[in-house]
Parts: sequence; C-alpha cells; structure tokens
Amino acid sequence: MFFKRLLALIAALSLCIQPAAAQSVLRDAETEALFRDASAPIFKAAGFNPNAVELVLLNDGSINAFVAGGQAIYIHSGLIGATDNVNELQGVIAHELGHITGGHIIRYDEGLKPATGITVLSLLLGGLAAAAGSPDAALGVFMAGQQAALGKFLAFSRAQESSADAAGAKFLSDAGISGRGSLEFFKKLQNQEFRYGFSRRSNPDAEFYSTHPMTADRLTTLQDVYEKDPAWNTPPPAELQARFLRVKAKLYGYLAEPQDTLRAYPEYLTDVPARYARAYAFHKEAFVDKALDETKALIATDPTNPYFLELEGQILLESGRPAEAVVPLRKATQLTSNEPLIATTFGHALIATEDKDNFAEAEKVLKASAARDKDNPFTWYQLGVVYEAKGDIPRARLASAEQQLMNMQLGEAVRSAEAAEAALPKGTPDWLRAQDIAMSARAMMERQKKSR
Repeated sequence: MFFKRLLALIAALSLCIQPAAAQSVLRDAETEALFRDASAPIFKAAGFNPNAVELVLLNDGSINAFVAGGQAIYIHSGLIGATDNVNELQGVIAHELGHITGGHIIRYDEGLKPATGITVLSLLLGGLAAAAGSPDAALGVFMAGQQAALGKFLAFSRAQESSADAAGAKFLSDAGISGRGSLEFFKKLQNQEFRYGFSRRSNPDAEFYSTHPMTADRLTTLQDVYEKDPAWNTPPPAELQARFLRVKAKLYGYLAEPQDTLRAYPEYLTDVPARYARAYAFHKEAFVDKALDETKALIATDPTNPYFLELEGQILLESGRPAEAVVPLRKATQLTSNEPLIATTFGHALIATEDKDNFAEAEKVLKASAARDKDNPFTWYQLGVVYEAKGDIPRARLASAEQQLMNMQLGEAVRSAEAAEAALPKGTPDWLRAQDIAMSARAMMERQKKSR
C-alpha cells in the first residue's frame, strides 16, 4: 500500500510537467492582460522581467495552481472562481513564483533520489529475509522501507512549500502588496480540508501523507509575517479589482451551464460583471438579441473598452453576422494596438464575410498577429485560408504545417511542411521555416516511439 502511494505520488508529479497535454488551455486577451498587470510588481520585486514569466489559465474546476518547469505558472479556472479579489490571486502568484526562484521543479530529483534509495534498499533487505525463510519478516522490512521512502519524499515536498511561502511573502512585501489576500485564500483551503476531513484531529496521519504543510501551521506562520508588514492595510487598486471581477464573471459565464450563470447573475443585477456573465449565457443558449442587449449596455458604460467591443463582435460573428462583427472588432483591434487574440478574431470576421475585398486586410492583420503570438493555431489556420484564396498554395501549406505542429498532428505537419518546402524559393525565410517544422515534427515522432 505504501509502495502504491509512492508510485501514485510520483506519477502525479510527473504529469504536472505536461499540464497542457491533459488540460485545455484557455486563451482570452482580457484575462491575460489582467494576469500581466496583477503580477508585474511581484515579478519585478523578485528580480524578474515581467514578460519572461508566462501565466497560463487551464480549464480545470479544481482549486489549484502550479509550476512545471521553465518560467511558467499554471492557474486552474477553479482557482479564479474560488477567489474573491485580485489580492488573493496575487498571493497565489507570489507563492508559485517562490517555487520558480527556488528551482523546486529542477530540484525534484533531490527529493526523489533519497526516497528511491530507501525503496531499493528495503527491497534488497526484504529479499534477503525471504531467502532466509522468513516471509513475514521480509514483508515487514519492505513495508517499513516504503513508509520511510514516502516520508522522506513528502518531507522534502513540504519543505519546498514552506520555502515558497516565505519567498512569496517577501515578494509581496517588496512589491508593496498586502498579504491579506494570501491569508484569506489559505483560510479557504483550510475550510476545504475541514470539509473533506483532512486534519490532524480527524486523521493523525494527515500531515505525514501530505505534500504540503498543514494549512493551520502555514496560517500561523504567515499571519505573523503579513500583519507586521507595512503593506498589510493597503487595499488593491480599485481599477485592478474591478477588472478582476469582470474577468471572474466572464470566465464563469463562458464555462458554466447557462442556467447556473443566470442563477448566479440574475437579470435584476445590472452591474458590469453580471452583464458580462449573462451575455455569455444568452449567447450559449442562442438568444442572440438578449446577448447583444447585454453587450450594448456594457459598451454604453464604456464605449472605448476593447473587451466589450470584442465580445459584441464575437457574438455577431458566431451568430452568422460577420459583416456586422467587423466594425466592433476593427475598433477593438485598433484600441489594443493589434492585440493578437483580438486581431485574429477580427481577421476571421473579415474572411467570413466572403468579400474578397476584405482578404488583403485580413492577411495584414493575421500576419501581424502571428508575428506577436506564434502559438495560436487558429491564426495560422486563418492565414492558410487567405493564402489559398489568393492562390499562394506553398504558403497555405506552410501555414497548415504551423497549425498541425501546434496541434501535435505530426504526420500531417511533416507532409505539409515538405510540400511547402518543395514549392517555396530555396533559401528564403519561409523555405527555412518549412525545413524546421519538418525536422521538429520528425523529432517529436521519434521521441513518441521511444516512450512507448
């Protein structure tokens, strides 16, 4: 049983290094802008270039965030739903940044190797005992060895969490951000522990089998640190908090069942978050006029908010009215200086009009979007449509290869890249890119074969 627990833990941790493979990534321009602005002072306090750390939102209803190699922090959608203010989110980001600065993912083997050593030793000793004719003694040695291995590894993990707590507290303090939100979030985690019976009182072994220190201990330690900090009574900027509430409502409206959204944000509520959430709920139910009524009310409160305009354009586009969608999406693209996600939707609307006069603008917009955000497969798909429409088949194949590589359609990526390479002028940047894609796809296919 102990051996199974250790294997399960190791398997779970190994899965964390491929989060996007198991969970879908949610991309939204407004959410990503909020993440950048909320985290920038924390990253600067830690000595990081804010643009060097990626914050990735995953479609997962559990309350969790983690790092998984490199300078990337993964945040579950369930965590956004569980937080009440941007300060709580900042506390989580500061903690996860503590894992990055501590090199905890890189040092994973430091905790695993001693545990593995104990496991192997217990197997050897158990084998000797069995050979000596004492199977009961062999089983006892093996079980004790597995428990020691598990304890060794989990103690290492708990030490890393405590280190990240301390680092996160320092980053918040240096950034002049209150730790009040961090404590509030820990109290929510503690309530979850109580709800599921995970406490010392109900389970004496709870701490031993935990990868994290007991939340009560973390609260005691951090409360003393945070309450003495000069920033303790500093509220988050009102504008940042308002943006957080919009994003939270938007995410809820996008992910939840429409009836749940309408219960959480009933029609008598006329604030911006409520209208945001309901616009998504009505759109998902194909109540186009109701959805557009909500977006019009939003735009009336702030005519130059690009995200309100983006939502209106998205609803019109997805409701089969691309010509009407072009106007708000063009304005949203201009207001955000060609933000890639918004620009890609604008390019899509231009193509969807099926008006050939719009294709030149679509190509320009989509190429600019791809230059700033190369990791959006839909951008490349739309570019491929434009190239094919104008008869530029080699670049249409190259765009398809880019999209297929991102979607892990490796065989198709090789074929599209080779077709593009054969038709493109030799030595040009596009010709070289076609070679790179084919080589990358083949290398990934080889790694997949070896891992089977």
